[in-house]
Amino acid sequence: MNPELAAYTTSTGEAFQFWVLGAVALLGALGTVFMKKAVHSALSLAGTMIVLAVFYLANGAYFLGIVQIVVYTGAIMMLFLFVVMLVGVTAADSLKETIKGQRWLALLCGAGFGILLLAGIANASLKDFDGLGAANAHGNVEGLAALIFTKYVFAFEITGALLITAAVGAMVLTHRERTERARTQRELSEQRVREGTHLPPLPAPGVYARHNAVDIAGLLPDGTPSELTVSKTLRDRGQVRDVSDEAIADLKALEERAAARLERDEDERPALKRTEEASK
Repeated sequence: MNPELAAYTTSTGEAFQFWVLGAVALLGALGTVFMKKAVHSALSLAGTMIVLAVFYLANGAYFLGIVQIVVYTGAIMMLFLFVVMLVGVTAADSLKETIKGQRWLALLCGAGFGILLLAGIANASLKDFDGLGAANAHGNVEGLAALIFTKYVFAFEITGALLITAAVGAMVLTHRERTERARTQRELSEQRVREGTHLPPLPAPGVYARHNAVDIAGLLPDGTPSELTVSKTLRDRGQVRDVSDEAIADLKALEERAAARLERDEDERPALKRTEEASK
């Protein structure tokens, strides 16, 4: 085949791969934007990044493909996903804007980025790839390493210095020195007892605990049980106990015991009175 035609000629396998994986990448990108849960958005973005890595590998950019999987998908996105899962961000979080106009600003920035991207693609020459064969003569990774550490070594070092500075600055800004000694659990408990305001530890925000068992749901401020406070496995098994029914049953049992004790005391009082009169 003519080398000049090979630059813009696509085989059937390449076209099939592009249209199938391109649709998957597009669905992942749309899912990242429109998914309500942060975990689902992160997983959609990870799927899009994996498809991009396949595109890089298919076009001979082996170094970029491996970096896309190991660094971006395997490290950054999974770290973000684990942080979201540990923090516990749910769809119940408030979606109200805290900064006015941020959505319009985001749309404006997105439109500007789209215009720049379209302009770059339109100005790109897809027929002639000057120097690509010579750069990859000894392999893609070797050719990319030679360019990074010779022609673009200063730009590469400056970029690394900026990333390190950003990481150190983030740690400095988020670090706070403690000005006083941290109080122990015993000291906190003693303080609650002295103040008398709330003896047990405070419950989670918006949930009132009536029991410390895992099969009893916490109560929301309106008195309804919260499903998020009980494991889904226990709910599927039907092993969740109702706090209100248990409390009513305990209260009824307490009233019955109190009534029985009062009746016993009333029966004992006349006998005790007769014994006192006889002794006199």
